[in-house]
Amino acid sequence: MTKILLVEDNEMNRDMLARRLARRGYEVIVAVDGAQGVAVAQAELPDLIVMDMSLPVLDGWQATQQIKALPATRMIPVLALTAHAMSGDRDRCFAAGCDEYDTKPIEFERLMSKIIVLLNGTPGRSSV
Repeated sequence: MTKILLVEDNEMNRDMLARRLARRGYEVIVAVDGAQGVAVAQAELPDLIVMDMSLPVLDGWQATQQIKALPATRMIPVLALTAHAMSGDRDRCFAAGCDEYDTKPIEFERLMSKIIVLLNGTPGRSSV
């Protein structure tokens, strides 16, 4: 079963996404802050990480940089999920090591299409 790590501090977003991803057949593991996200990524080695960028303890940019710096986790695709929707924020996500970017509020079908592309090993960096 494909394993997705969801790093999201907002309980409502986390629960909604976890349920919808599980219904699509994914095993979902969760972390509620960036530091926990890095630790869980190392322990679980998920197939994909959906990373909120505005997180407590360690923000998503820093967490992604740490994940991408570790040999065991550097190849795991990271999809940035953020309310920061300015073009500079998108570029900042990619500069931190994210492989794809999507905005909040969440449009689940758009997010799923990006998840599928990343899981299939196709480079991301779409325009939205």
